[in-house]
Amino acid sequence: MAETSARIVFTPSGRRGEFPIGVRLLDAARGIGVDVDSVCGGRGLCGRCRVVCMDGDFAKHAIRSRPENLSPFNEIEARYSERRQRLAHNHRLSCQATVQGDLVIDVPPESQMHRQVVRKEAELRDIKLDPATRLYHVEVQPADLQESTGDLQRLCNAMAREWKLADLDCDPVILPELQHTLREGNWRVTAAVHRQSTIMAVWPGFRPAAHGIAIDIGSTTIAAHLVDLTAGKVVATKGMMNPQIRFGEDLMSRVSYVMMHPEGAAELTHAVREGVNDLIGELGGEAGIDPADIVELTVVGNPIMHHLFLGLNPRELGGAPFALAVDTALDLKARDIGIGIHPGGNVYVLPCIAGHVGADAAGMVLAEEPHLLDENSLVVDVGTNAEIVLGNRDRLLACSSPTGPAFEGAQISAGQRASRGAIERVRIDPRTLEPRFSVIGSDLWSDDPGFEEATQAAGVTGICGSGIIEVIAEMYLAGIINGDGVVDGSLAARSERIVADGRTWSFLLHDGAQQILVTQNDVRQIQLAKAALYAGIRLLQDRAGIERIDRIRFAGAFGSHIDPKYAMVLGLIPDCDLNRVESAGNAAGMGALIALLHVPARAEIEAAVRKIEKIETAVEPKFQEYFVDAMAIPHKRDAFPHLFSVIDRPAARPESADTGRRRRRRAGSAGGKS
Repeated sequence: MAETSARIVFTPSGRRGEFPIGVRLLDAARGIGVDVDSVCGGRGLCGRCRVVCMDGDFAKHAIRSRPENLSPFNEIEARYSERRQRLAHNHRLSCQATVQGDLVIDVPPESQMHRQVVRKEAELRDIKLDPATRLYHVEVQPADLQESTGDLQRLCNAMAREWKLADLDCDPVILPELQHTLREGNWRVTAAVHRQSTIMAVWPGFRPAAHGIAIDIGSTTIAAHLVDLTAGKVVATKGMMNPQIRFGEDLMSRVSYVMMHPEGAAELTHAVREGVNDLIGELGGEAGIDPADIVELTVVGNPIMHHLFLGLNPRELGGAPFALAVDTALDLKARDIGIGIHPGGNVYVLPCIAGHVGADAAGMVLAEEPHLLDENSLVVDVGTNAEIVLGNRDRLLACSSPTGPAFEGAQISAGQRASRGAIERVRIDPRTLEPRFSVIGSDLWSDDPGFEEATQAAGVTGICGSGIIEVIAEMYLAGIINGDGVVDGSLAARSERIVADGRTWSFLLHDGAQQILVTQNDVRQIQLAKAALYAGIRLLQDRAGIERIDRIRFAGAFGSHIDPKYAMVLGLIPDCDLNRVESAGNAAGMGALIALLHVPARAEIEAAVRKIEKIETAVEPKFQEYFVDAMAIPHKRDAFPHLFSVIDRPAARPESADTGRRRRRRAGSAGGKS
């Protein structure tokens, strides 16, 4: 007597069930909650339901699985294998294969609807693919004289019948072209549905992928990732200078511009939206994707960038109590804010935390997950306005600190942005005080053979943020500056690198076509910036009652290039095991990417933000005290046992009659060579 049912085990989920002979494998899988993807509605077009039929005896499951326990390869599978992608041995389309006997079926990662999208950084969180917008291919019942139902209702009926998506709303933007689209596709269309509730776009025929963009709007740069929402794959990444820079280098200068010009807010809003649209166009051009086919954006940014992007006047953020116009997450239509993606496309803006702790900090929390950790974690996004988050799963605190633009090369005599020719790494011999360095665009160091030839085109043009951090830390370790940051002029007797510069002394880093000095004022600017950052961290430690920090992450474009050792030598961050201090890359942008690919993360960060305690450094009475102590290198009072267990503390130099006294030699007449 022929068997009427078969046992099937699906891996890697381990789910199993008994099914009638002849049932489609896709239906069997979904019947017991196995996560098998399909965009085309089981028509054998998309290939996303591909599975592997295991061949062998599986004693663990008491099943003998054979390829012949599935129906033979049919015409649709053969056509897919010929036209789209060849199906490997024992690989089948589960929408076409029917069950004929007992089976063990493996669902590969690329066929799992909520598969893991693993980031390259090993320690960072994996993203479970579950986007807010999904594609559904449907076959709509054609219009006829016997049935007076409107075409929109026909589409909704098809969605309910084929995908069990009932009571869908419709974005009005699809209506003008809906009838043409249905007929152009011969009543077969692909619909984009947002949060399984609203049809936001419809295309004729089968469309295999939907795309979205995660955007981080910084005060200096805008970074964006174009993502295939169906596969969870980043297909293009671009960055650009924020066009608002022409209105002011830092945030408060832009707020000042708004205050002094009646149309200032509108000008800055237009500039940032124009920049975002340009970036969208560049991403689409690189990936061969029409921006009109992009259906979703997620956006992070500091509070002022957040407000200006949304068309909100940031005037109130220019002074206490630093009130936000809105701090909750927002779901907007792209067309309502002038963003050039599909007119039905959605823009999700992550929530802000406080007046100067914005959606970028929320993205940073989402990416680095300090709210889920037992250990004390410090996450710092170093920029013109540093965002700081400290705590653990029990309590999380946040603040911003006004570090200024020195870390990005501004206010530094030879400072520049990180571009070709900028010094980015520095070492100083403590015995001879001779420096060596590397520049962006070359792997060679300045004392390597061929360095001059390798850098001849761009030259050695200045020093960027990571370079200024390293050179000042190296100057301290070599004894060129003391703990107060004062350049020791008495060393001019030993080295031509120490040169008189007005009433103070400077260090000659490079004596080429363009002379590069590290001046006393440069040291002071970095001291001011690092003291502001450290004081903000210290305030959070006080409020949280945390003395020991277990883990530190540097976020942001600048933070990703900082050497943890030199950051700690300088006193940019508190003492910590150096092995636990790492770069988080663009954590804010990664948070936007997570929110784009995994819609439950939006509720997660919205809930987490509500629990974060906000500290306003501008009104904290102890900030100034902590700031003054942090001006010293590495710090006036705090010990650094971890740091000085792995490097030697600079030897204290005895005072001499020449200390601090200028020699006649002036900057610009030095004869040392780099």
